[in-house]
Amino acid sequence: MSWLEDIPMAPLVVIAIFLGLAPFSPEPHAWEKLKMLAEGRLTRPLDIFDLLFHTAPLILLALKVFLGWRSSP
Repeated sequence: MSWLEDIPMAPLVVIAIFLGLAPFSPEPHAWEKLKMLAEGRLTRPLDIFDLLFHTAPLILLALKVFLGWRSSP
């Protein structure tokens, strides 16, 4: 996963925060879609794409931190 190591940490953190919290009101899309997933109402393809779009940077950031932590001595 060398491509993940090539992504700079600072921009990834900024993108993860902004996409994870956008739109800021009334509630973030990621939170809304996660609630829909928990309730079993996440069925429309657009909603599934929206969840993936808003959480992808968070997932990449978590992977980068985990793999960096795992490979450090």
